[in-house]
Amino acid sequence: MNTLIRRIALFALALSPAGLLAQTPAPPPEAAKQMEMKHIPAPDSPEWRQLRSLVGQWQGTVAEDGKKSATTLEIRMTGDNSAIMHLLDKDTTHEMVTMIHPDGTTLLATHYCSAHNQPRMQLVAAPGPNQIAFRFKDGSNIGPGDGHMVGLIFTFIDADHHDETWIYENNGHELPPTVFHYMRKG
Repeated sequence: MNTLIRRIALFALALSPAGLLAQTPAPPPEAAKQMEMKHIPAPDSPEWRQLRSLVGQWQGTVAEDGKKSATTLEIRMTGDNSAIMHLLDKDTTHEMVTMIHPDGTTLLATHYCSAHNQPRMQLVAAPGPNQIAFRFKDGSNIGPGDGHMVGLIFTFIDADHHDETWIYENNGHELPPTVFHYMRKG
């Protein structure tokens, strides 16, 4: 009787997913190569290299409605160096993240805004030297007339100082830009 139970158990195991997997031979080396994840090369444009130079911790000031406020910024690489994470005023009620990443031959900046929308801005010709500019392309959670970011300009002063000019549109009209002045921490 024990032999019969063992045979039934082995037969059941052989038909189970685990048993079938155990019986499946390993793919030949050529097939294994085809199954590997294919990575596109990491971005390497002059704009990308310049933006990467901002990786680190920053402190700064911003003036809004005539009032000067302190602000912080963390910039780091993520996704195997395929995206730049720009984290403004971490752990505050107005914390915002902007992810900058390649899209083919250009760069996109997706801004996760405290206005509860996500505008995407595309790299455009910069208005001046030592600048990188993005302008509104499209976005999510943005209805007709809703306020949202439409522009971002990075101005590189030196290795330890940079400015960011953020441009907001409300009811189809651009508001005066908000300029953040940053100094590298440490």
